[in-house]
Formats: sequence, C-alpha cells, structure tokens
Amino acid sequence: MAEFRLPPNSRIKKGQHHAAENGSGRLRTFAVYRYDPSTGDNPRVDTYEVDLDECGPMVLDALIKIKDEVDSTLTFRRSCREGICGSCAMNVDGSNTLACILAIEDVKGDVKIYPLPHMPVVKDLVPDLTNFYAQYAAVKPWLQTRTPPPPDHERLQSKADQELIDEPAACILCACCSTACPSYWWNSDRFLGPAALLAAYRWLVDSRDEATGERLDDLEDPFRLYRCHTIMNCTQSCPKGLNPAKAIAETKKMLAERRY
Repeated sequence: MAEFRLPPNSRIKKGQHHAAENGSGRLRTFAVYRYDPSTGDNPRVDTYEVDLDECGPMVLDALIKIKDEVDSTLTFRRSCREGICGSCAMNVDGSNTLACILAIEDVKGDVKIYPLPHMPVVKDLVPDLTNFYAQYAAVKPWLQTRTPPPPDHERLQSKADQELIDEPAACILCACCSTACPSYWWNSDRFLGPAALLAAYRWLVDSRDEATGERLDDLEDPFRLYRCHTIMNCTQSCPKGLNPAKAIAETKKMLAERRY
C-alpha cells in the first residue's frame, strides 16, 4: 500500500518557544519555519512572541526584530523593504507574498511563516532559486534584433506599443507565482513556470524585437508552455497584481494563430 507522507527526515517537528519579556504590550506569536541542512536535524517550527508596540507594522519588520533581538541565527532574504526587489518572498499564512508589504494586522491569529513552497531550502526561509533563474535565462530576456539601430537615436516605439509591455515588464522575479503553481510543483524540471513565461511574453509583444518566430519555436513544447492548465494560482498570488495566466494564454493564442 502506498504511504503518502513525508520521509522521516523531512517531517517538521515542534521547535523552541521564545516568550516575550514580562510587561510587554500587544503580543503576537510568529511561527517560523527553521531548517539548517548542516546540522542533519529535521525541520522545525520555532515560535516567537513579539510586542507590536515595539515593532514596525509589516511582517518583515517582525522578522528583522526577531533576528536582531531574539535569535540571530534566523535566516531570510531582504533588501528594498518597498516591494520592488522581490527578495523577501515567502509563504505567510498559507499564501505566497512579500513580507515587506504584508501588514501584521492583516494576518489573523498566529503569523505562520514558511519558505516558498516546493523549492529546495538553503536555510530557514531561503529557497534555492537556481533552477528558477535558469528558466528565466532560457527565454532569452533581452532585445534581439537583426537590423542595425538608427544612427542618431534609440529604437522607438509608439505609446500603444509601449503600453503592451508595461505590465509584464513590471515582474520583479520574486517567484511567488511559480511556486504557487501546481503544474510547476510537479514539472519544474521541464515546465518553465509562470514567471519565465511572463518574461517570454514581454518580449513577444515588444514591437522592437525581431525574433518573435524563434521565441515561439522555443516555447512550442508539451512541457515548456503547455503544461500550464490555467489554474490561476499564479495571478492570485502575484504581489504586484500582474496576470501571468493571461500572458500564457496570449502566448498560446499566438502559437495557434500562426498555424492557420
């Protein structure tokens, strides 16, 4: 009989509880996934009590406070704190998001924080994005041209053409969409995933690019593109409000139209 459960060394155990100091004010409990592969120990969930009167309003503020004042071994990525760089992408309260733009008050009950799902974990809340970035590079996310540029100005495009790339160009490569996609969970070795396909679409609709045919040829594959089943998790989870599912559908439409 099949046994549908995690291997023994992957099962999450109860970790340490870090209580707040006596006399603290508004307390919230943060349950944080902890894993250090160098120790050989199972993953665990540590809990931390944080006084919100002594902490900034965002989930990232609480994590920084925990690392600075309670447990310096806690590991996570962060940079801009403005929802621009995508570094602090993680799973909070069951949804992929950016910790820097999610208010603590918007989370009900204990704040449960895990790394992005279905990715190898480097340590604690840091996923290994090596494959994710390789897939992004695979779509050749740069302008490809055959004609020489104008001698006296840059390559121009109309306002309408420029607006076509506004949304897909706003992707910050946080990986929230790809790691929310069940098709990507099961086929991440061959399916490019929503983020890479959104980047591919950005160049397919760029009026200055001259490699549309080659780009479509590269995507016409049962797995690279068509493993998308329009589940829509990608669009729902994007912290920038983008629509990767629509971009993928438009790419499929472009492939269908060039056949007939």
